[in-house]
Amino acid sequence: MTVLEKIYAGGFSAYLHGYGAIDSWLGVKETGNNVFIFTNAGTADLAKLFEDLRFPGVDLADAALNEKNHTWYFRCADSFKDYHPSFSLLEFYRDCKSRVFNDPRGIYPVLKEIRNNIKTGKESIKPPQIITESFNNNSNFNRTLSDAALILAKYIPAAYVNDTKIKKYINEIKALFDNLSENSAPCPEEQRIFLCELITAANPGLGFELLKTCGFIKKFWPELSFLEQADHSKEYHPEGNAWEHTMETFRHRKTSTYDFRLSLGLLLHDMGKPIASSAGNNRYDGHAELGEIQAHRFLERLGFNSSIIRDVCFLVKNHMLPAALPRLPVYRTSEIMSSPLFPLLMELYRCDESSSFKGLDGYYESSATYQQFLRNKRNPWRKH
Repeated sequence: MTVLEKIYAGGFSAYLHGYGAIDSWLGVKETGNNVFIFTNAGTADLAKLFEDLRFPGVDLADAALNEKNHTWYFRCADSFKDYHPSFSLLEFYRDCKSRVFNDPRGIYPVLKEIRNNIKTGKESIKPPQIITESFNNNSNFNRTLSDAALILAKYIPAAYVNDTKIKKYINEIKALFDNLSENSAPCPEEQRIFLCELITAANPGLGFELLKTCGFIKKFWPELSFLEQADHSKEYHPEGNAWEHTMETFRHRKTSTYDFRLSLGLLLHDMGKPIASSAGNNRYDGHAELGEIQAHRFLERLGFNSSIIRDVCFLVKNHMLPAALPRLPVYRTSEIMSSPLFPLLMELYRCDESSSFKGLDGYYESSATYQQFLRNKRNPWRKH
């Protein structure tokens, strides 16, 4: 029996809630492996149904279950009236069995405006409105801030990123949190899930900007805050410093899917620049190798599994190689080009180049070199 079938067999209901339900209504493709379920089963009931149930902490969920490739997070309450998230916008549900949506707070008009914003890219509803008008005055500062960042990242069109009004908008939203008391630091699992949701959203840059403005980045992810200290030459990076460059890279991902490993690689690829030294004409000598070390520590601290850490560190360590590919002998690059991760590395290179406004001539030249390597590799008569 599946997780949901066991819940139904026990006589209980199960609903997608919050972002999962909203994304389903908007027709947004699921990108993560985390499933958030609202159920009228209590924790004791779930413990009877699932032998490996665990309790990650009430800020995250009442109970959780690791099952195959997914982690299920359960919020337990007798009815919708008994659960109030940080924003009424998130009080939206989809019955997992009937697939019928439930809207106890009447947020359909707001969702229609959000859908119109995403479809047209026009500002029919302002970002602060979406957040401030549904604010529940929840006392949990970090949870509320995280939710606001996700709402921005998921439901505000990317066209707003360079809008001169966006700083004003973020300051308006920041004012919501001025009277909220600081609560305990989010646990590593909560930070990890939040980061996964954020980087696979359509527009992570807005969410990250809010987090930076409100001090979350500096407090919990200081490695990322240091990116602001790495200035760039305007000749090569007119988009700004390493932080601004990193945020820009997200805009160049293919919209069909926001690959999780690619998104993590983009976030962390320049993490070594703030601690790198200059050598000759190389202002950030060895920053890729230093970044690999920093990325490994960061991901390990947040509890990412070893395979994710390995893959993302591969991208960070080698992110400078594609640019040099046409000039390097094959014996130096064949092992890396043979990696199943190399196409993802090339995609990171494309986003990296696109965000610096250099044009994609280098990317296409490197792509041709890679294509030639694959042809030769398939040819059993090629010379070694």
